[in-house]
Amino acid sequence: MIKVSERLNRLSESQTLAMARLSRELTAQGIDVISLSLGEPDFNTPDHVKLAAKMAIDNNITHYPPISGFLELKQAICEKFKRENELQFSPEQIVVSTGAKQSIANAIMALIDKEDEVILLSPYWVSYLEIVKLAEGTPVLVKAGIETDFKVTADQVEKAITSKTRMIIFSSPCNPTGSVFSQKELEALAAVIEKHENIIVLSDEIYEHINFSGKSYSIGRCKNIADRVITVNGLSKAFAMTGWRLGFIGAPLWIAKACDKMQGQITSGTSTISQMAAIAALNSPPSITEEMTRAFHQRRDLCYNLLREIPGIKCNKPEGAFYFFPEISSYFGKSFGGKTIRNAEDLCMFLLHEGHVAVVSGDAFGEPSCIRLSYATSEENIRKAMDRIKKSLEKLN
Repeated sequence: MIKVSERLNRLSESQTLAMARLSRELTAQGIDVISLSLGEPDFNTPDHVKLAAKMAIDNNITHYPPISGFLELKQAICEKFKRENELQFSPEQIVVSTGAKQSIANAIMALIDKEDEVILLSPYWVSYLEIVKLAEGTPVLVKAGIETDFKVTADQVEKAITSKTRMIIFSSPCNPTGSVFSQKELEALAAVIEKHENIIVLSDEIYEHINFSGKSYSIGRCKNIADRVITVNGLSKAFAMTGWRLGFIGAPLWIAKACDKMQGQITSGTSTISQMAAIAALNSPPSITEEMTRAFHQRRDLCYNLLREIPGIKCNKPEGAFYFFPEISSYFGKSFGGKTIRNAEDLCMFLLHEGHVAVVSGDAFGEPSCIRLSYATSEENIRKAMDRIKKSLEKLN
């Protein structure tokens, strides 16, 4: 019998994309669905960035680029890392990829062997776990709950480390929780990692500019482990460039070379048009990102105040990104219309079909008692969505 590979069977479908698909299907049927499922800014790419892309086309910059990116772009990324993160890289240590997701996949596939253990600070972004599974590694979850703002401690991580631990992966600001690790917290984590010379850190900093607590701190600044840190970033969130598909890493040279080799056999170089747009974005004044961050800050406060008015929902106040990760287990066991809410996935489907609001089950992020909702939408949509959620939940008994 012809069948798909076991490799594919081991993978789970992205629940964020699955919920987005379901909401689109309902919308196509004429139902007014408010989607809080995808992490995509509702802003447009800045005009000067779009102009740079148009100029690239007019100037026929449309041929195969180097696998790891144009030198001019890699130099701009080095300057960005130095200016904003106090990280020192040479262009040879930069690999430009088709989105930060590919950057992460390159690193995991290049470094993880069968049965290598990869510690995920949980809650975690959905694709970390699946890519580790694809590499035949063993995910090890170190969990934190809402009472600690979903931030694990260095002591927790130390207890999870074994002789098989090869990598630690986390994001800050975090998707799905919006939590931000402080300099002190990251230095404590670095002190633990320093003791274990075979462990690589993958730090996903794609949300660094959407930070309401001040400037983000990169763990790569910790000199005691700097030679073992892969810093991942990109343009999707800060510059509203999700469709341009451009991410990048700064890494030790041997890791950058490994990722270049991996990418060369899968996608080769990233779109030349996106690369030229990226140069314009990275050379932008800070005001380009600050305006959007202010808008997200206001939406965070609005969403927080409205969520607190809904009985049975427990939420903290995230310091970054554009997500809430409320704890909703008080609704488990309640029913409506002959159907019982057994878990977060049931609650998500109930809210979709009864309230016409799309959110994502926390199970996809390692925490089955929570749901994730994105406030990367207008204040009007946030108000309408929170009202629909509140009225829908009132029907459960």
